[in-house]
Amino acid sequence: MPRYEYRCKPCGSTFELNRPMAESSAPATCPDGHTDTVKLLSTVAVTGTAGAAPAPQPAGGCCGGGGCG
Repeated sequence: MPRYEYRCKPCGSTFELNRPMAESSAPATCPDGHTDTVKLLSTVAVTGTAGAAPAPQPAGGCCGGGGCG
Protein backbone atom coordinates (compact mmCIF):
# COMPACT_ATOMS: atom_id res chain seq x y z
CA MET A 1 0.00 0.00 0.00
CA PRO A 2 1.43 3.43 -0.88
CA ARG A 3 2.59 5.82 1.84
CA TYR A 4 1.57 9.48 1.58
CA GLU A 5 2.99 12.44 3.49
CA TYR A 6 0.77 15.21 4.83
CA ARG A 7 1.34 18.50 6.65
CA CYS A 8 -0.99 19.94 9.25
CA LYS A 9 -1.69 23.65 8.72
CA PRO A 10 -2.63 24.52 12.35
CA CYS A 11 0.32 22.84 14.11
CA GLY A 12 2.82 22.51 11.24
CA SER A 13 3.61 18.86 11.88
CA THR A 14 4.19 16.42 9.04
CA PHE A 15 2.96 12.84 9.16
CA GLU A 16 2.61 9.82 6.91
CA LEU A 17 -0.33 7.55 6.20
CA ASN A 18 -0.52 4.23 4.39
CA ARG A 19 -3.66 4.22 2.30
CA PRO A 20 -4.93 2.93 -1.03
CA MET A 21 -4.25 5.10 -4.08
CA ALA A 22 -7.99 5.68 -4.44
CA GLU A 23 -7.95 7.42 -1.04
CA SER A 24 -4.79 9.51 -1.56
CA SER A 25 -6.77 12.75 -1.91
CA ALA A 26 -9.21 12.00 0.90
CA PRO A 27 -9.02 14.29 3.96
CA ALA A 28 -6.42 13.27 6.53
CA THR A 29 -6.41 14.03 10.25
CA CYS A 30 -3.08 14.79 11.92
CA PRO A 31 -2.01 12.87 15.06
CA ASP A 32 -3.08 15.88 17.18
CA GLY A 33 -6.63 15.72 15.75
CA HIS A 34 -6.50 18.67 13.31
CA THR A 35 -8.32 18.18 10.02
CA ASP A 36 -6.87 21.12 8.04
CA THR A 37 -4.09 19.18 6.28
CA VAL A 38 -2.49 19.12 2.83
CA LYS A 39 -0.90 16.23 0.96
CA LEU A 40 2.76 16.87 0.19
CA LEU A 41 4.49 15.94 -3.04
CA SER A 42 6.91 13.14 -2.32
CA THR A 43 9.94 11.84 -4.13
CA VAL A 44 9.57 8.29 -5.35
CA ALA A 45 12.25 5.66 -4.84
CA VAL A 46 12.04 2.98 -7.49
CA THR A 47 14.26 -0.07 -7.51
CA GLY A 48 14.51 -2.89 -9.96
CA THR A 49 16.23 -3.94 -13.15
CA ALA A 50 13.89 -2.51 -15.77
CA GLY A 51 15.81 -0.04 -17.89
CA ALA A 52 19.15 -1.03 -16.38
CA ALA A 53 22.24 -1.12 -18.57
CA PRO A 54 22.77 -4.49 -20.27
CA ALA A 55 25.34 -6.83 -18.79
CA PRO A 56 28.77 -6.59 -20.42
CA GLN A 57 29.48 -9.21 -23.06
CA PRO A 58 32.69 -11.23 -23.14
CA ALA A 59 35.41 -9.89 -25.41
CA GLY A 60 36.41 -11.92 -28.38
CA GLY A 61 35.25 -12.94 -31.83
CA CYS A 62 31.85 -12.53 -33.42
CA CYS A 63 30.30 -15.17 -31.19
CA GLY A 64 31.31 -13.72 -27.83
CA GLY A 65 34.74 -15.28 -27.57
CA GLY A 66 34.04 -18.58 -29.26
CA GLY A 67 35.65 -19.68 -32.47
CA CYS A 68 33.47 -18.76 -35.43
CA GLY A 69 34.47 -21.33 -37.83
